[in-house]
Amino acid sequence: MRRSTSRSGSLAAESVFVFDSCALIAILEDEPGAGVVEELLQEPAHRCLLHAVNACEVYYDLSRRGNTADADTLEAIFAEYGLELIETLPPDLWRIAGKLKAEWRRVALADCFALALAIQEEGTLVTSDHRELDRLAEAGVCPILFIR
Repeated sequence: MRRSTSRSGSLAAESVFVFDSCALIAILEDEPGAGVVEELLQEPAHRCLLHAVNACEVYYDLSRRGNTADADTLEAIFAEYGLELIETLPPDLWRIAGKLKAEWRRVALADCFALALAIQEEGTLVTSDHRELDRLAEAGVCPILFIR
C-alpha cells in the first residue's frame, strides 16, 4: 500500500480514521488515492468515521458532477464501506471546529468539522487536500494521512 503521511513522516498508531469529503470522492470516482482509502476501509480493526457535514459535501460534489446515482444512494454506500456516519453536533465538536476555522481561516468549514472529529476521537484525518491541510499537518494539529 502506498501511504502518504503528514510531513512528520509518521502514521498515527490509532485505529480511528476520520474521512473528509475528498477522500471519499476519490474512492467513489476512482481517483488517485482510492486504493489507500479502500485499504483503510477494509481493515476490520479500523473505526472509520464520517461527519454529516462532510457527507453533505460528498453529496453536493457528486450531484454537481451529475453523478446522481451515487449521490442518491450515499447512505447505502457509506454503510457498505463500513463508515460510521456521525450525525450529532454537540457543543464540544462545533466549538473545536469554530476555533479551527478562526485560527486557520483559509481552511474550509467542512474540513474544520472533519479535523474537529479527528481531534475529539483521537484519530487520524484522511484527506488528499494538501492545499488546505499541509500547514495544519506541519503544525501538528492532529495526525493527517494524505492519500496522494
